[in-house]
Amino acid sequence: MAPDPTRAPVPHSAGMNRPARALPPLACDSHMHAFDARFAPSPHWPRTPPDAPVAAYRRLQRRLGTARAVVVTPSTYGTDNACTLDALDQLGDGARGVAVVGEGATDAELDRLHARRVRGLRVNFVSPQSWGETTPAMLATLARKAARFGWHLQVFAHPEQIVALAPLLRTLPVPLVIDHLGRIDPARGACGPAWGVLRGLLDGGNTWVKLSGAYMRSTVHGAGRYADTLPLGRALVQAAPERLVWGSDWPHTTEAPGTVNDADLLDLLRDWAGSDAAMDGILVRNPARLYGFDAPDAPPGAA
Repeated sequence: MAPDPTRAPVPHSAGMNRPARALPPLACDSHMHAFDARFAPSPHWPRTPPDAPVAAYRRLQRRLGTARAVVVTPSTYGTDNACTLDALDQLGDGARGVAVVGEGATDAELDRLHARRVRGLRVNFVSPQSWGETTPAMLATLARKAARFGWHLQVFAHPEQIVALAPLLRTLPVPLVIDHLGRIDPARGACGPAWGVLRGLLDGGNTWVKLSGAYMRSTVHGAGRYADTLPLGRALVQAAPERLVWGSDWPHTTEAPGTVNDADLLDLLRDWAGSDAAMDGILVRNPARLYGFDAPDAPPGAA
């Protein structure tokens, strides 16, 4: 009997099991990164990038059952989105991109990104950036630039930074996507100042949260499958199930190689969601709306 390709080993992903529940058609992994040796890292980046090309990611898609993907430019490449754009070309219409640009990015540069299926900009307050320190002024400038396209702004920040940025985040002229559960400490769950700010942003109707990176703050790994994140994940699903998306964060660059099981992360999402209908919304309907999978490409400025 031929081996089952859906249970083959996948680089940067532990285990060979599939998710306990088969995923619905058009399920989307809304946060992954491509790393390819053909593209040099930014001189500012201190670590050697992993070998994580599209061919390896397709093996993860077969194992998990996802059909769509959102390729996010990692800080490794600074403002050079060439690797992300190449990945989008390889993955085709089932992929969208989130790019990283400097605040001086021109309309022509953004036009080119839009034509290549980029639908958002990432602003990172956590990792080292090629331009130095990321500032609130930069966030505001990029939000104005993104508004012309109907793009969103994806913000990666520590909880205390989210609290400090709250007045600006509430007034952004574009949808706001909070990365990786807001990095909120699972031990605090749905309480504390960061949760209060995040819940207020969700109640405002313009904010989304990526259900990703549970392992970044969790202290319960292995068989526990990040169980200490359950109160936070369930609170987010209760607060705004229509504005949540799920991401694997493959190839898991913050973790020791081979320690994250992506199928377990989808089983965790099932525990957070509490129902198949909510899980399907997070995997299919919500990303289709946020990233425009089902919408015809509109020219810049038409949104």
